[in-house]
Amino acid sequence: MSVQVAAKWVVLDIEGTLTATSQVHVVLYDYARPRLGPWIDAHGDDPVVAEAVAQVKADAGLAEQAGTAEVVAVLHGWMDADRKASPLKTLQGLIWADGYARGELTTDYFADVVPALRSWLDRGLRLAVFSSGSVAGQVASFSNTTSGDLRGLFSHHFDTVNAGPKRERASYDAIAAGLGSAPGEIVFFSDVPAEVDAAAAAGWRTVGVARAGEPFADADFGSHPVVSTFDDVELGVIV
Repeated sequence: MSVQVAAKWVVLDIEGTLTATSQVHVVLYDYARPRLGPWIDAHGDDPVVAEAVAQVKADAGLAEQAGTAEVVAVLHGWMDADRKASPLKTLQGLIWADGYARGELTTDYFADVVPALRSWLDRGLRLAVFSSGSVAGQVASFSNTTSGDLRGLFSHHFDTVNAGPKRERASYDAIAAGLGSAPGEIVFFSDVPAEVDAAAAAGWRTVGVARAGEPFADADFGSHPVVSTFDDVELGVIV
């Protein structure tokens, strides 16, 4: 059964919605893990890296003079716990961007994703992303995919730094303001019930994505419409 919804903006989660969770938790995490320490040491003069390291120390209660090994131990612990910590996402994003630029990383999407995105864009909808991964990581992930460079498909990128936590209504209020659109003109796709709940609380239209084999495949999305593939979505355009 198809889900019908009309919007001006389509805002998309990535992990579990566009890509398999393993793309992040296995491929990307395994790539970043051994590179965190060397990256911090090699880019200590980069203000973005320095700020991220300072945040890690502050959040973890480490002394200001704590060394790279202590910082990396905290980062690895956060990765193991899948903690959506902004300094971790920042450092991962920088490492991933470098990996994609080198051609060492390639993003693979569910088979229905790219055709749907192109179709929606061709029909006049505008696309944006809201992911816990940093904006730098998002842009990098779209730069080198099995379907080519997809960066041109998206007009805006949001993360937990420039928007806020994904399970809080205020984040979706901020994104709507950033898009310059009324909440009712935006539809959000995510595989996490708490995220679509927060978007709905902000007045957005929502669609839960329950893909077979993914962590939230059998989740209770309550009153939100749910699909298992973008092939089951009929998107109209609000003019």
